[in-house]
Parts: sequence; structure tokens; C-alpha cells
Amino acid sequence: VQLQASGGGLVQAGDSLTLSCAASGPTNSIRYLAWFRQVPGNERDFVAAIKWSAGYTQYASAVKGRFTISRDKAKNTAYLQMNSLRPDDTAVYYCAAGYSVIQSNSASQTAYAHWGQGTLVTVSS
Repeated sequence: VQLQASGGGLVQAGDSLTLSCAASGPTNSIRYLAWFRQVPGNERDFVAAIKWSAGYTQYASAVKGRFTISRDKAKNTAYLQMNSLRPDDTAVYYCAAGYSVIQSNSASQTAYAHWGQGTLVTVSS
């Protein structure tokens, strides 16, 4: 599966932004799709994940209540709605898809075999 992330940009603290992740290829085999983020020099951190078929969602504690992950199976696209953005949300955001992910490892980047190119989100104070 190929993933194309988009929607990043420069916003002010408190603003909202929606990222998109368009999937192509054997999308019927996707079990989970997730968003991770990375600040240069730091590790890539889990943000949110969604079980592709059932829509079950998981969130990192740092974004819970502010971010919402969703997917449109007809469009083969996942979204990350980000509200109340803070400067510490600044990062490159990556979407990832996995065919064999299960709930217990859905927050681990090693569970995902397919990655998009990343989209930069910058939140100014």
C-alpha cells in the first residue's frame, strides 16, 4: 500500500488543522492506520491509530481530547483532526499502515510496514 500525507502547515496556538492520509494499492488488507510524529533529533512518537474495518480508535495521552482520527473507507483516506494546537505539537507527522497490527501493538511504529512521506505541522506561540 502507498500512503500520501498532506495538510500540514503553519498555524497559531489554539488553531485547528486537519491532516489527510490517502492510501492506494491493496487497501482492503489494511488492519490499522496510525499517525506518528517526530521532532528532529527525537524519536518518532505515536499519536493516534484507527482499526480500519471497525473504526476503533486509540490516542496518545498528549493528544487525547484534542485530536480525532477518522477514516473514510470509500475514499481510502484517513484523517487527523487537530484542535487546540500547542507549540509542542510542532513536528513532522507521518501516517502508517499495517496489515498485521493488533490492538496490543498498534502504538508501536515497528508494527507498521508502510509509511507516508510526512507532512510538517508548525504551531507558533
